[in-house]
Amino acid sequence: MNMDLWSLYRKLPFWFQDFLITAVNVNQYRIRRKGRYSFYRKYYSRDWSSDKRLWKAESEVRLADFLQFSCSQSMWFSSVGSSSLSFFPLLEKSDLVKNLKRIKTIDEKDAVVSLTGGTTGASMKVLYTVEDTQERFALLDTFRAGHGYELGKKVAWFSGKNLATDRDVKKGRCYRDDLINKIRFFSTFHINERNFNSYWNALERFSPEFIVGFPSSVFDICEIADRKGLKLHNRVRVFFPTAEVVLPQHREVIGRVLGCQLVDQYASSEGAPFILECTSGRLHIHPLSGVFEVVDENFKPALEGELLVTSFTTHGTPLIRYRVGDRIKLAPPEECCECGSTFPLVERIDGRTSDYVLSPENGRVNLGNLSNSTKSVSGIIAFQVIQDFQDEIDVHVMASDLFTDSERAKFIDALRERVGPTMSINLKVVNDIPREKSGKFRIVKNRLST
Repeated sequence: MNMDLWSLYRKLPFWFQDFLITAVNVNQYRIRRKGRYSFYRKYYSRDWSSDKRLWKAESEVRLADFLQFSCSQSMWFSSVGSSSLSFFPLLEKSDLVKNLKRIKTIDEKDAVVSLTGGTTGASMKVLYTVEDTQERFALLDTFRAGHGYELGKKVAWFSGKNLATDRDVKKGRCYRDDLINKIRFFSTFHINERNFNSYWNALERFSPEFIVGFPSSVFDICEIADRKGLKLHNRVRVFFPTAEVVLPQHREVIGRVLGCQLVDQYASSEGAPFILECTSGRLHIHPLSGVFEVVDENFKPALEGELLVTSFTTHGTPLIRYRVGDRIKLAPPEECCECGSTFPLVERIDGRTSDYVLSPENGRVNLGNLSNSTKSVSGIIAFQVIQDFQDEIDVHVMASDLFTDSERAKFIDALRERVGPTMSINLKVVNDIPREKSGKFRIVKNRLST
């Protein structure tokens, strides 16, 4: 939605805004859950995980088919001419930004378009085929169904949607509702001590069975509630965190205040394969969603290191050996899980850090909201926000020629919406933004406490 339409939308009566949110959401769910969706729900509901030989053979077939498709349909991969994954070059985030026309296999008019800020700060557009979208949601829905959730049950959603104004929040309207699917979308741009009652009362009235969204945003609400000695009267069954690493304090405080279990999952807006938490609280790679390679600084296989992903559900924009920007630590191959699954175990995910900018007006502005500030801004390859002072941030931008003065202004406006009116924003275009010693790229470096 462009800025003019967005401004008009937010001037409409609340009931009409809810009506529009509902209409858009119903249409999205209709697209995601028709066609091959039912086939993939049955496919992922099969007990693949107990038979290692079965899922390994199926994964190898899917990989071979995907590589062959990509080489025949994508200009970017057409010269590889190999069925072995190791012969494929690494795919960088900057490649997706600058060379989407050569990588993609479908026209945008035939695609499901995903716009993402990305955890490296690159403004990315990814094109999915409709079937890939249906498969991804079938897998995600199968996973959540295993923990009791089905569409139509009450869910509170905390993601990067700036649905409310300061005036709305003061009136207690820090959310918008999908009235048919029983989803309450909370704005994550206004969570602070001053607005706590607005969020807490809206949660209490709604009484969700489930919560989905940024763990740092839900944690901020729960941390304030915990200090006030408050607990939600109607316990939440499960919180499904997205987009950030779940920290021990998240599990402790959110579990105590909301009375719920946290069940984690890893993927990405670009289409990375899935890592899912089982009923025993362990993380498993799902090998039918793609291939995860863990490599050291020399790109040799390792138990702990950088993650390269090859996703079977990215036929529109093939991701092959894609440097997603995260690090993980695998469990030893011989280790077994109490849940009975033979899917590979992950000990720890180090990606998607919970770094934040501290705003005088808005409190903590998390990575998810900052990365979304590049949506609809052209020319940004990557950016990094550095905070050394409470009222000032330095923003370093790697950009192409498309990053014109007007795009620069749009980006600063988007950042300003998130960090508040008094924060000084020093934007500088640079040739390179160094990675950390770990090999990981950090979009936010908050040095206030170091």
